[in-house]
Amino acid sequence: MMGSMGPLTPTQYPRRAVLILSLAAALITPNLMAASISKSAFGTLPDGTAVDLYTLTNADGLVCKIITYGAVITELHVPDRTGRMGDVVLGFDNLAQYLGYNPCFGAVVGRVANRIARGKFTIDGRTYTLAINNPPNTLHGGIKGFDKVVWTAEAVDGPNGPSVVLNHVSPDGNEGFPGTLKVKLTYTLTNGNEVRMDYEATTDKTTAVNLTNHSYFNLSCKGDVLGQVLQIKASKYTPTDDGLIPTGVIADVAGGPLDFTQPKPIGRDIKKVPGKTNGYDHNFVIEGGGRGLVLAARAQDPATGRALEVSTDQPGVQLYTANGLDGTIVGKYGQAYPRHAGFCLETQHYPDSVNQPGFPSTLLRPGETFRSTTIYRFSVK
Repeated sequence: MMGSMGPLTPTQYPRRAVLILSLAAALITPNLMAASISKSAFGTLPDGTAVDLYTLTNADGLVCKIITYGAVITELHVPDRTGRMGDVVLGFDNLAQYLGYNPCFGAVVGRVANRIARGKFTIDGRTYTLAINNPPNTLHGGIKGFDKVVWTAEAVDGPNGPSVVLNHVSPDGNEGFPGTLKVKLTYTLTNGNEVRMDYEATTDKTTAVNLTNHSYFNLSCKGDVLGQVLQIKASKYTPTDDGLIPTGVIADVAGGPLDFTQPKPIGRDIKKVPGKTNGYDHNFVIEGGGRGLVLAARAQDPATGRALEVSTDQPGVQLYTANGLDGTIVGKYGQAYPRHAGFCLETQHYPDSVNQPGFPSTLLRPGETFRSTTIYRFSVK
């Protein structure tokens, strides 16, 4: 190639050297694309409120789509071992479906995720009564929790990847909770192939706060998840009564169907799970949880090679295996979602912590700032 270009003159040395170095760099540099974020319309509520869709793309081509209604992750495209992209979260194609019967697909739930026994709790001698939407208890913040409101949003192109910052103000007395709660959530699709969620909240009255994302994962993008392999970094869990309210006991998982301390297929012991849950709907006590960012769980699909690691600074993680699905919900791409079509790893405080003095506290007081981080990291095995 050099001979065909002719002899070099002294003034050509720098120019020719730059050309050669550029060609060499093109051969050895991975096929990276520019990270980006875009905004588009996703529909309007019956009252005319607009709902926006933010599409985040990182340098490796992973795509995460988020709508302002419920701060929902609607799509999350990651590659398999052949490089083929697939959408690994359950959800709907349009806003109308999210407004209908919706088991919190991809949403942020609060102001208190999970269950509060009998919809009551007491703070500083005053009892608060909440809406009962999961008789006889309150679930995921009540009838109109954070999954059913439109958040304000702003796109941010940060050094770690594209982000969208969402904010919501929950007024004093909303769903029965005390205090005006201001919540900020930052989703970042990092160039390390992570979906990072950073939560902040402040209040003007002492209140309870427990926030989580309720994404349903299916790493094969079809069928059920019973053959997908899961490990949870927890040797203990919180047993519950028939209403899924913790008894206050922290028990060992060793040797039972809730033992995920070593990787195993989700479906291996699912029929041995006690109670009437028809699968897993249990809070696990994360080893080292609540004291900083730690690994909570790993999942992998043997068929596609897709793998997920969940890290969090929360003390617990709720494993839910979509026990309530039965094939009647038709989601994205015309797929009917059968029982166990996805698994949730909801990083959070333990259920009913506001009524359980032996559990880590969910109380937030004026002058304090609630902060929490959860990271979904994707790779291929």
